[in-house]
Amino acid sequence: MTKYLKFDTPAIKHAGDLASDYDLSNHGLDHLDKVFWNLPSSALYEEAVFRGEGKMVDGGPFLVETGKWTARAANDKYFVKESSTEEKIDWGEYNRPMGTDKFNALLGRLQAYMQGEELFVQDVYAGADPRYRVAFRIITDKAWQSLFVRNMFHTINNRDELRQFVPEFTLIAAPSFKLDPRIDGTLSSTGIIIDFSKKMAVIANSSYAGEVKKTAFTIMNFLKPLQNVMAMHCSANVGKKDDVALFFGLSGTGKTTLSADPARKLIGDDEHGWSDFGVFNFEAGCYAKVIRLSAEHEPEIYACTRRYGTILENVVFDIASRKIDLDDEQLTENTRASYPLDFIPNAVPEKMVDSQPGNIIFLTADAQGVLPPIARLDMNQAIYHFISGYTSKIGGTELGLGIEPEITFSACFGAPFMVHHPFYYANLLRQKAEKANARVWLVNTGWVGGKFGIGKRISIRHTRNMLNAALEGKLDEVKYRKDKIFGFEVPVSCPDVPDDVFDPSMAWGDKDEYWKKYDALASRYIENFKLFADGVPDEVLKAGPKRI
Repeated sequence: MTKYLKFDTPAIKHAGDLASDYDLSNHGLDHLDKVFWNLPSSALYEEAVFRGEGKMVDGGPFLVETGKWTARAANDKYFVKESSTEEKIDWGEYNRPMGTDKFNALLGRLQAYMQGEELFVQDVYAGADPRYRVAFRIITDKAWQSLFVRNMFHTINNRDELRQFVPEFTLIAAPSFKLDPRIDGTLSSTGIIIDFSKKMAVIANSSYAGEVKKTAFTIMNFLKPLQNVMAMHCSANVGKKDDVALFFGLSGTGKTTLSADPARKLIGDDEHGWSDFGVFNFEAGCYAKVIRLSAEHEPEIYACTRRYGTILENVVFDIASRKIDLDDEQLTENTRASYPLDFIPNAVPEKMVDSQPGNIIFLTADAQGVLPPIARLDMNQAIYHFISGYTSKIGGTELGLGIEPEITFSACFGAPFMVHHPFYYANLLRQKAEKANARVWLVNTGWVGGKFGIGKRISIRHTRNMLNAALEGKLDEVKYRKDKIFGFEVPVSCPDVPDDVFDPSMAWGDKDEYWKKYDALASRYIENFKLFADGVPDEVLKAGPKRI
């Protein structure tokens, strides 16, 4: 900025006050105009406003538009194929290989591209538990993305610790740097590339801040299981009796909404580790989907959308009044809010608990409208459903998705972020769940009375009441029926929920059509699981559905 203007930006006089002695030349970044080191949130607000990166809206949030990148570029992630990790990575659709020579050339161009530029650096940790945290250096060319990093990661407030900081992993986010598929061998001009040998990641040609957090999460998902820590795409909360609950699910299935329960303390909304000591949040903030957010049903998250310190992505607002409209999806269905976890009144300050989970919930947004609202799984059924990861991709959460949900099977309820083979994570989950004697539930947050476009979304109030009953042990006291197709146990009643909710066929006008759709879903499960059949025990295979 200063190379284009004749006057200083707000933070330029103290840009290096919180710098590390381990400077950017160690990452091949030289001849820079200015580096802004570890600026606090208020200084980043000033810089972002001064640079015209977004707008302040009513209540104080900073609102940005990310252009064409309103979601993750799911098809543009690569790992450098090198000897130290080649045999550990599950190569495939989400884990594409890139040659060392390709990455070295790409990185060299990026380093040259950044010469003469102004950069923002945040030295932070991923992982609330000091025993397992990873030191990250995140370098961006936008002040608002640096603010996003401060919202989402564990920051350092000690000047001496910052000065001595040496990163274990470095992530460079360069939204304006485009790849060349002809040179780089990529599918497009966008790329998220991770090199474990160099301990470096690059995000090129995407302004969507979610790529930053998910890249760090992907790295944690590789490193932590090697330390016998279960890395999980889940939210987590804890009750008054130190009873931890885990909520697995893809974006849009309700992880953030259902874990933000006023009666329980929130550990985190998206990414966690499960060690022999307990459960800890990888992050320090939340990144909630806010399209059509309701003050009635999600009061804690709704309040954050009106608060200074929150970043709103692609939310529509009125330029004169600066009032936001959470119901307007003209930019994207995937509108987002990033805010520190302590904005939630009942969040756990330490972002970790030294107790083991008592309940594990698999959230699935069934767009076919056939699954029961809640079911209890035995351990073999749990592993079957964990490896399957059935849900629906909700509109806007990935580039290219339309409004209508798409049926998908996402292994471990987070396949795009899992680096090891699904069996690796499944075995860890079984080991820890059996040791903790945890109960496992499948909860449908999707549709009833018909598929998307015909039926309606399940009531959040009913889902909350069912979950509360499960977590409080009240569902241990009711009768169950065995599901005709999947064999899991479905309660026939629950306090504060109408009995007919537990028989999804009751909401269908045509019962024959219901059973045809349910049978078709079972067929999709069976077909998908053929990908894993050779590597799982017979008892897990037999825990799958049986067609009518």
